[in-house]
This record gives sequence, structure tokens and C-alpha cells, in this order.
Amino acid sequence: MALEEGARSCLLRVRHKLEQDIKPTYIMDHMISDGVMTVDEEEKIRTQTTRKDQAVALLDLMLRKDNRTYISFYNALIKEAYDDLASLLHTDLPRTSPMANKSFLDGCTSYVQTVLSEGGIPQRPVVFVSRAELLNRVREKLYRLQKEPGWVTIFGMAGSGKSVLAAEAVRHHSLIEECFPGGIHWLSIGQLEKPDLLVKIQSLCFRLEQGLDSQLLHRPPNSVDEAKERLRFLMLRRYPRALLILDDIWDSTVLKAFDINCRIMLTTRNRSLTDSVSGAKYEIEVESGLDEKKALEILALYTNSQIHGLPEEARFIVKECKGSPLVVSLIGALLKEKPNRWRYYLAQLRQKQFKRIRKSSSYDYDALDQAMAASIEVLPEDHRELYKDLTVLEKDIKVPAKVLSILWDLPIEEVEDILEEFANKSLLFVDLNSKPYLYYLHDLQLDFLTEQNRNEIESLHTKVVRQYQQFYKKGHPTSGDEESLYWIRFLTDHMAKANLTQELYSLMFSLDWVTIKSQVMSPAHLINDYIAHGPILDKENSEVRSQFQEFLSLSGHQLEHRPDVVQLALSEPQTSEVYRQAHKQALERSCKGKLYFDWLNKKCVESLSLLVIHPHQGSLYSACFSHDGAKIASCGASKTLKVFKSTSGEKLMELQAHEDEVLCCAFSPDDQMIATCSSDRKIKVWNVERAMLIRVFEEEHQEQINHCQFTNTTQRLLLATCSNDKFLNVKLWNLNKPSSQNTMFGHFEPVNHCCFSPDDAFVSTSSDDGTVKLFEVSSANERKTLNVKALFDGDEEVLVKCSTWTSDGKRIACAAKNAVWVFDVETADMLFEIRTNRLSMVQFCQACPTSNLLAIAYSNYGVELWDLESNKKMADCRGHLSWIERLQFSPDGSKLLSCSDDQTVRLWETKKVYTSSAVCLKRDSDVLFSDEEIIVSAADYCNRLQVLLQSEEKSSRVRCTCLCKQPSIMAVGQEDGGVQVLEVPSGKMLASLQGHTKTVFHCQFTQNGQMLITSSEDTTIRMWRWQSGECKVLQGHKEQVRGFSLLSNTSSRLLSWSFDGTVKSGQQLQDIDAHKGAILSCHVSPDGSMFASTSADLTVKVWRCDTWECVHSLTGHSECVRSCRFSWDGRRIATGDDNGEIRLWSVKDGSLLKICSREGKDGLDSLHGGWVTDLHFSPDNSVLVSTGGYIKWWDVESGEALQTFYTKGLALKKIHVSPDFSTFVTIDNIGILYVLQRITP
Repeated sequence: MALEEGARSCLLRVRHKLEQDIKPTYIMDHMISDGVMTVDEEEKIRTQTTRKDQAVALLDLMLRKDNRTYISFYNALIKEAYDDLASLLHTDLPRTSPMANKSFLDGCTSYVQTVLSEGGIPQRPVVFVSRAELLNRVREKLYRLQKEPGWVTIFGMAGSGKSVLAAEAVRHHSLIEECFPGGIHWLSIGQLEKPDLLVKIQSLCFRLEQGLDSQLLHRPPNSVDEAKERLRFLMLRRYPRALLILDDIWDSTVLKAFDINCRIMLTTRNRSLTDSVSGAKYEIEVESGLDEKKALEILALYTNSQIHGLPEEARFIVKECKGSPLVVSLIGALLKEKPNRWRYYLAQLRQKQFKRIRKSSSYDYDALDQAMAASIEVLPEDHRELYKDLTVLEKDIKVPAKVLSILWDLPIEEVEDILEEFANKSLLFVDLNSKPYLYYLHDLQLDFLTEQNRNEIESLHTKVVRQYQQFYKKGHPTSGDEESLYWIRFLTDHMAKANLTQELYSLMFSLDWVTIKSQVMSPAHLINDYIAHGPILDKENSEVRSQFQEFLSLSGHQLEHRPDVVQLALSEPQTSEVYRQAHKQALERSCKGKLYFDWLNKKCVESLSLLVIHPHQGSLYSACFSHDGAKIASCGASKTLKVFKSTSGEKLMELQAHEDEVLCCAFSPDDQMIATCSSDRKIKVWNVERAMLIRVFEEEHQEQINHCQFTNTTQRLLLATCSNDKFLNVKLWNLNKPSSQNTMFGHFEPVNHCCFSPDDAFVSTSSDDGTVKLFEVSSANERKTLNVKALFDGDEEVLVKCSTWTSDGKRIACAAKNAVWVFDVETADMLFEIRTNRLSMVQFCQACPTSNLLAIAYSNYGVELWDLESNKKMADCRGHLSWIERLQFSPDGSKLLSCSDDQTVRLWETKKVYTSSAVCLKRDSDVLFSDEEIIVSAADYCNRLQVLLQSEEKSSRVRCTCLCKQPSIMAVGQEDGGVQVLEVPSGKMLASLQGHTKTVFHCQFTQNGQMLITSSEDTTIRMWRWQSGECKVLQGHKEQVRGFSLLSNTSSRLLSWSFDGTVKSGQQLQDIDAHKGAILSCHVSPDGSMFASTSADLTVKVWRCDTWECVHSLTGHSECVRSCRFSWDGRRIATGDDNGEIRLWSVKDGSLLKICSREGKDGLDSLHGGWVTDLHFSPDNSVLVSTGGYIKWWDVESGEALQTFYTKGLALKKIHVSPDFSTFVTIDNIGILYVLQRITP
């Protein structure tokens, strides 16, 4: 089929503009993908020498093609952002759809009614006037979504009828049948905070899942990101050709939560909202007022008249209100009851000239205020007072009748009748899709009420609080229904606006309130409450307000797991009001058998951390403050850019920024823009306010771009970037030019980091060639080279990771290997170095812009603050669980942010600097419990033995320790195979035992302390009489021996296991190939009659110790089985795997008794936050404690979790339990020691 004549003429008409602007190579990629162009045709066009010649050849080819080619070319222009050119072709697009010329009939069949009812589509208003031309335009756009996902936007002024139009457009049989057979789903949005958005999406997901098999149902998503992914799955997999209608969208950040590649229609007042999302986009503008005929038709329907029979006042009313559908409906509703008051209502509109509420507003406030006054005056006096009470409602918030029943102290039935009256007079709106019905005011109506009752605002809010207190004398509502949600969300706001300061103090300084609110609201929402009401709370006690806010800021990310808030609060400092309330509640609940644990040694774990935010899924590579300090931007492996409040972590903006990992982001000096750079070799510049892309630089760097930074002032705005290119790896960009302004030559290896001097005169660059170079910004000439590599011995590779200027611009610090070097800028002399221990590498460093502080991030996940004047460490900042990628001080130097591969951004308060007394320990440890004390032995990261004594640094890494009570000694196994026996507490060496040739993994004294047994990576076990040095070697294992166990109190019977899959006993008296995979753990039953082994082959086996017969082979675990433990009575065995699952088995018959509760499983995590590494039964066998990513206690009979203790770090290796099961000791992966004691009455 040849190209239509109209399309051909259009191509010829705009050909010159197309030839001037398009890049044919990009366009042809899409056309080949659409199948309208062959590869041979593309190659022929590519042979043309210039871009313009290629464009000419492409257009010549198109003129010989058909309609499909024209449409594909048009779509390619849109996808490549040639919107202006695409618009030139749009009018003459060929009509290829069989529905294109269909006449849109009413089509409201029973099938349509069913589909719309199930999807929550609002019914037609009582008085409805069709706007056929607008409806046809909307439906024509909806038909464009038949083949591919996209967005249809209905935009216009408030009160223009957008929502009614959207609902009416889908009331069409053919449209639903052909385009949206998956159904149509309506969601009212309005102005939302993030927690309210989550609730909205949760309810939509719940509705969509109702028709699914119950086995496919999930728990409600806990975050907006998780909810987005759930909705994406449902819309793309379960309802692939469904339409989602989003009513009354205000914010682009909200809209992006629905950017899930599905079919969406939205109503909004902001035409540009869809600029921030991806996909095909179509728009329909709704005029702000009806034409005279339509407006008169509404008045005629309300008064049951014909248009020609209306009095002349009707036309003047329409003229006075400018045809506003909302105002016409208000007046019409009044005239319905008083049809003889035409002249009176016209006089009301003309004579009552109310002051405009917001002159900049797009509303027609004059007309609306006048109509509102007229509407309210016809209410009975008592109802006018009730309507006045609605002044306290928030905009775009819907409330159930039960809330107003409490406020008005009336029976719910009477309240519903009153609300129905308000709705009939268009004074109130009803959401009939909710059960129970929800009621709300238009924001114009709320503005009117606020202005009218300005002097009574405080007393109106006081009434709300007093009525609430009267109704809920026995405690706050916790049911989670709409009524409870309203009170939990807005009670504090009502108290603040009522100036009820004492009530506000009592509520917000209560852990009970935090517990209740945290069950339904996000941490950011809670933190915002303390920030918003901070000025009021601080008048009572700023310290307590700070304690509650700090608790939420540092533990908020754990509240997403819905933990026991009391147990979480017990980790707060003992001086904190949060801890005091938690301890009191724990004591009370422990009387009823509830488990709670106090962290006895938490004083040694201090923190500068101010806020913990979890903004992305995946590693974070960069985060930065805005120059006003109010916002933080972050980016990383998720390919997204996010901006959030620096006070609470509330998300302000989110963009899908690049096609690959985003490696760096930076604010411009005026905070109007953010630059990002990526592994996709592109640099992008974004408008922050509009969340729009404004510039892309993509053709100069040939390798990944590692870093970007703007100049410090706008006086001469430039952007610096550096990359992995071999030669052209540092560039300066002027945003007003299409290509780089300058390229800095000098490095011949990848450049990792670049930054401007404080006065913007120089750029420092840090490279894999072992140097830092200083370039003049004005000329791009190299000024100096700082040879960092020369400071190290030999020819080893030295990679300089970053450099940073001091605030005065006179010194520069750079990070390489395990040191930070500080140089004098003028002389290039090295002034001094800050060197860490040999096991840690420096990841990043950053100088404070207002002081002498230098922040240094290390590979052991820690951050240190140093004073550059005194060359003295001032602070330790620990809390990250993986490598720290970036640091930055706030502009005023009061805060430091760090971002990490652990997916979090942490804020640290630099004014609270201290030198930590806490010691970072390794997880291999031993503990002795006695009546008077707890003795712990472990090595720190400097290989010094700690806790009970501090020794000299060992020559080799310490890998295991063990204690002996009598005599008072300890043993140490090292990485070089050495074993030492030390006196306790003096630390005096009693013996040095040499024999193992590789790492010693495990050591244990016999009960009398005369013999020491060790196992090693060298595949042997050695039994030492340590006082004489006599040694017996047990050989036979073919791979490393990770562990062993004594079968009795003497050393005559020994059980060992290895990665070679075998278990051996004694001096090779028994030897069996127990498993097909590595054996990960063994445990001997308390009576010594049986032992169990677990393996990477996913099985558990139970053996008799006397015959070595395999009694049971237990299967069911889906991951490596890493731990096992017999109960003290020998009746049960508990096993834990790498998926975090714990199973309880019967020793008698090998049957599965229980699988410990799966509740709380995270979509990206295991059941236990990691591998289950250790298990212990209580003496009475009723409780089981387990370690993984955190510590959990379980009810053995039911398999239900009794309590969870969230450690600061993760990956717990073992837990030591006191004989009476009251004290628990463990160490996490960031070196923090936990001594936990059960709280008892």
C-alpha cells in the first residue's frame, strides 16, 4: 500500500526542517525495530558522508514507502525527543486503526456497568450534561493505548469537570472490549504525603488481588518502592491490558510511583506532570467553563425546565460565574428546592464581593465565594454550625462519617443524613467507592470556610481534640480502619492548631503513641511530626523531643519490619526518656511472660549518626547536599536519581536517570540543577524543581564517567567530569555549549575523581597513574603534579582514589592505599600522612568547608574524623554494613553524610565529636559465664586480644580464641598456623605452639585445662599438652577442618567434620562419607548417644555415636543447612539454613515438627536477615534462640517468634548463652559486642 497523499504532501512540506535537525542513525534504529526498514537500506543510507546527506537519503526512501513507515518515523521522532518535528507530522498521520473512524455511541451496557463498578469508577452525577466533543477527543486518545502502554492526560482548572469527563469517557462498550479487556481501575489521589500514597497503592493492590487465587496473595507492601513493584507485577502480568485512572494528580513525584509501563489516564491541573515519566503521552485540555448552552442545560435539569423556558436571570447567572461547572451546579442545587429565587441568587452573586483568597490562584474565587455564601445560607441554623466545623479538615483528605459522628456527638445514622443533605446541595463530595463512604470538601470550599471562620480556627480545632478525648477515654484507636487512620494521622495537627501544648507534649513524648503510629505510618512521616511541631515541643523539653526524634531517625528503617517497638527502644541510651518508658513497659509485660532484653554494654557504642535513610535498592555510589543544606541527592546501581529532605528523609523527587549505573551526582551552586554521570558514558543535567532533563552530553567520553562536580559559585558556571578514558579523561563543560569547553591533558590512566578549589581557580584530578594533578580552570594548563606513588616503596600499583581541598585552599589531601596524604598546594611538599592499619584501605576522604576537620572512609566500613591542625583523630563513625562510596560535609560543616553499598545514606552530627572508647571486635570469640561476671575473649581489628585484657599486637591475624576457667588461661589461633596460650588477666605468654602450617580455625581446652585441641585449614587436628609442648596429630581429612566437638569430658573421643564431606571420630576410629557436599556443622546430643551433621547438600543427618549408623536423613531445606542443635532432653533437633529458615524435627522418628514462622520475610532478604549460623535451646526446651542477620527467640511448641533484637550490624556468627538462658553474648560484622540480659520482674 502506497503512502497516503496527505502524508506525502506533509513530508515534502516539512522536508527542509527535517533534513536540518534529525540524526538519521538514531531514527533508523527504531524503524528497523518496527520492521519498516531493512538493514541493507540502513547501510546504504549510512554510506552518505554527512549527517544531512543521510537525512536526505532517509526521506527519499520514506517517500517510496507506505503508511506504516510514516507512522514508525513519527514514533521514532517522539522517542528521540524531536517533539516539535513530530508535531509537524501529526495532523497527516495515516488512519490505520479500524476504530479510527468509529462513531462513539453511549455503549453503557450491563457489561460496561459491571466492569466500571468493579473498578471503582464514579457514577454519573445526578445532573449530567454530555460534552460530546470532549468525550470523543478523550476516547480517541484512549484508542491510541490499544497497542502500547502510555499516558492520557486530562488537564484543566479546578471545577472544570475533569473527573466527570474521565469517568464518562470509559463508559463505552467497544472501547473497553477492544482496548481494555483487563478492566478499568479508578484511584483518587489528591495532594498526598508519602505514607498516604502508600495507603492508596496498598488499597489498589488489594482490590486487584481480590480475584486471584488465595495462594498468590501477599502481605501489604511496606514502602512506596515495594508497592510500585507489586503494582507493576499486577498490571503487567495479571491485568496486562487494563486501564488505570488516576484522579486529581498534583505532584510529579507521586505520578512516578505509577510509572510502571502500563496504560494510564489521569486528571490534573498541571499540564507538565507527565514530563517526568516515560512512555507515549497524549493530552486533552478541558476548558475552565462551559459554554452558555451547556451551563443553561444544567440549570434546566436542576429546575426540571426546558432551556427556552428559563428566566433571563439564568443567562446572567452563567455570565457572572463564567460558566464554571462547579458554581453552576451549586446554584442549580439551590434552585432545585427554591425555584422562585432566580433573582435573589443572581443578586447574591452580583452584590456580595468577597475578597480573593489567593490572587495568584487559578480559581475564580469571586464567583465561588458568592455561590458558597448563598449555598450555606439556606441551611438550617444548626446545620450551618455543623458545616462550620468542617473548617478543620485538611485539603484532599477524605473522612468517614464516624469521625464526624465523634466531632458532632451525634449518632452515625443522623450524621449520614446530614452529610447526604450537604452533598445534595453540592456543599460536600462523597466517595461512594469506599466502604464505608468517605466525605470530603473541594479545596475551594475549604478555602472559603477558612476565610469565613479565621477568628475561630483555634476553638474549632480545640473542639475536635476534646471530642476525641471524650470518645477515646480508654486509649487510642488501633483497628487500622479509615476512622483510626484519620485520628492517628491528624490528631497532633489538631492539637498544635488548637494551641493545646500540654496535650501535645503528653502525646508526642509517649512511646505508646510512637508504637501506634509506627504501625501505619512511615518513619519519615513520624519524623516530620517532630520537626513540624518542634518549636512547640521544645518549649516543654527540647532534650526529650530530640531523644524521640533521634530514636526515629536512627531506627526508622527498622520500623519498616514492624518490630516490637519497646524492644527496639531498649537499645537507646539509659539516660533517654525513650529508654526509660521502654524499660518500664518491658518490666510490666515480662510479668505476663513476654520476652525483653536489655543491652548491658551499650554505653561503649556511641554514635554521631543523626539520620539513616534507605533511598535505593542496590548499592549507593554517590550522595550530596544541596548548597542550602535542605536536600540530599543520591544515585547508584538502581540507575535512578533521588532527592529527599535532609531532615527526615522524605522523598521529594525520583528520576530514572541513566541506562546504566549512576556513579555520581552534584548540585549546581544555586541548587537549580543536578548533574549526573554514569557507566553509560553520558552526562545529564536535570532541572530540580520540574524534575526534567535539560542537557545531555554523550559523545566525548568513551568510557564510564566516574565523577562530576560544578564550580562552587555561579559567577562562571562550569561542570568538571573525569572518566576511565586513557587520554581525554578530564573535561570542563559550559552548559550553554553543545560540546566540552576544555579538555585537561596529563593523565594516561583512568581518573577517579575531580574537584574545584574553593575559589574555582583550579581543578584537582586523582588518577590510577598514582598522581594528583592541579589544572588551571581558565587555561586548562597543568599547574602542578603531586606524585603520590613516589611515597610508597617499590613499583607497586598506587591508585589515587580522590582528593579534597581544605577550606582555605592552601592544602590538598588525597587518598591512596591505606593512607591519606596532605600536601602544601604552593610548594607541592608533603606535609604529613594519616595512615590506617595494614588491613584497611582508604575508600574516600573529604575536607570540611568551614573547619579543619577531615572525614576518612575505610574499607572496614568505618568513618573517622581528623583534625588537620593537630593531626589527631577526633571521632569514629560506625554503622554502615558495607563499603562506603562517598562522603560530603554540609555547607555549614555541622553534618556529614556517607553513602554505602549497604543501600543507606547516613547523616552524622560533627559537632558531637568524640574519640570512641568502643573497640571493634572480630566475631570469633569465647565467653565464660560466672555468678559474678561475664568474661569475653575476642580479637580486635588490630589483632590485639580484647575485653578481658589488651595484649600487644600479634604478628599474624587472630582467627579464633577460647577460654579456660581453671586454670585461668586462654588460647589464640592465628592465620599463620601459630597457637599461643596466655595467662589471664595478665596476658603473659605461657606457651607458643608451632605445628599447623595454615590458618587455625577452632581451638578448645579439655575440661581440666591440661590439653588444648586445635583444627586447621591444613586438614589436621592437633591435640596439645600445652605445658610440655607434646602434640598428637590427627590426619585423614582432605580439606580444611572448620570444627570439632568432644564426645566426652576427656579428649579420648573427638568428632570432627570437614569441607570434604566426611565426619571422623577419635584417632580415626571411625570414618564415614557423611554427605555429598561440605559439612557445615555438627552437634552431639547432651547424653552423647547421637550426633547430627548438616551440609551444603541441603540435608541433615542424625547418627548413633556407638555404631555410626545413620538413623535419619532429613530433607526439606532449600538452601545450605548451616547450623543444628539438639534440645537438652534429646527429643528435638533444630536446623537452620542460608535462606533464614529454621526447622524443628523429632529425633525419635525424624518427622518435621515445625517450621518457624515465615512472617516478616522481606522481598529482598532471607527470613532471618541472613544465614542461620547458631542455635540454642533453653534448659526447659521451651524457647529456641537463633542468630542470622539479627537475634530471634522462638516458641518451640508453636514455632512463632517471641522476640527479635536488631543489631547495628549483620552476619552474626555465633551466640554464647548463659546456663540459665538469661544472658546472651554475640558480636556483629562491624565489630560491636552485645551483652544482652533478659528483663525479669
